Amino acid sequence: MSGFVVVGSQWGDEGKGKIVDLLTERADIVARYGGGPNAGHTICVGDRRFALHHIPSGILRENVLCVIGNGVVIDPGSLLKEIGDLRGAGVRVEENLRISDRAHLILPYHRGCDIVREEGVKDGKIGTTRLGVGPTYESKAGRYGLRVADLANRAGLEEKVRALARLTRSASGDRLPSEWDPSPGEVAATYLEYGARLTPFLTDTSLLLNERLDRGSVVLCEGAQGTMLDLDHGTYPYVTSSSSTAGGACTGLGISPIRLEGVIGVLKAYSTRVGEGPFPTEQDNDSGRRIRERGREFGSTTGRPRRCGWFDALVARYSVMINQIECLALTLFDVLDAFDEIPICVAYEHQGRRLDVLPADPAVLKACRPVWEVLPGWKADTSVARRFEDLPEAARHYVRRLEQTVGCEVGIISTSPQRDGTIIRPQGRIARWLPVRREERLA
Repeated sequence: MSGFVVVGSQWGDEGKGKIVDLLTERADIVARYGGGPNAGHTICVGDRRFALHHIPSGILRENVLCVIGNGVVIDPGSLLKEIGDLRGAGVRVEENLRISDRAHLILPYHRGCDIVREEGVKDGKIGTTRLGVGPTYESKAGRYGLRVADLANRAGLEEKVRALARLTRSASGDRLPSEWDPSPGEVAATYLEYGARLTPFLTDTSLLLNERLDRGSVVLCEGAQGTMLDLDHGTYPYVTSSSSTAGGACTGLGISPIRLEGVIGVLKAYSTRVGEGPFPTEQDNDSGRRIRERGREFGSTTGRPRRCGWFDALVARYSVMINQIECLALTLFDVLDAFDEIPICVAYEHQGRRLDVLPADPAVLKACRPVWEVLPGWKADTSVARRFEDLPEAARHYVRRLEQTVGCEVGIISTSPQRDGTIIRPQGRIARWLPVRREERLA
């Protein structure tokens, strides 16, 4: 069989966790391919909410194997706590989780460096989660990082930690906070203990995934963050430090591009952004506050209030192109139920010129003004809708207009946080290429 990718189509926080959890009915394996604990995927099952940071969203489905790939950066202490919390909630973890021994490790020095950089400047902040993810990817690219496999090297681990500490201290101007600058010997001892506890989960995940694909398994590749935060294709430099587009699935998991059958893009029915950087459709006003309150737009990892605004069709079109998205999943649709009018940004205006594509220069993007198309609201509760026909006519018109402006079909509409609060439109391409439920396929 093949691999399918679920990718964020805005600035992250689009609700990928619920969509992955939903689609896991059709998969054998869910594999996370990038990012670190700066990702926060929230999943609601009944009256319980699970906030996942390292572990793929498929972990709540029994008999589905979850894989943390080589492209992820891991804070082992945080990961072990996450594992413990899931165990305490009765989730099967030992049987259903595997971790790449090639994934890179976040060390205290990385977090200290992240904090120093964010707090040390008045202007030019990126708005990171201060969890050390960016500096960890830097040490990976600089070839002095530590990988999970290094935790088995008791004799050489302290020296590797010492070298990393020296280089990271230098990168931070020798200003690491004492809390995040412990002795290399202390860090090595702690991380050896982490390694012992993680050993049952470790494997060569690239080999595992390719063998399972050869045997006919369906692999759902889960991204973190969103397309506009991709290191190469996002609103640089206000981006994350990894490849958060669909292409990152190949390098982050060690599978060939020809293994990938299709891409599902996840986006909100409006727009949000966390951290700094240009955000043309932002509404720093009553409308933005109402969106934030209705959508509970606060970061799963940091608790920070998200910046909120209306739907940006240019961002969505760009994401569809970069990722070759065949099907969009539209989330938090019911947040818009309370509005009399709902604008869509269909173009930008910059210095008297109309722009129909995203500019590369963040200064230009910041100076852009949205060209709005205002649609009527529906002022009705859509959270109870389970079929497209159940939506008010104005809500159906909004979906169709998004499809027209973006150039891609909306095959999934999430109308509430619950699993069953979802509309899957059977006429869409998703019905053609997404595999049937696992139980039906294996019967």
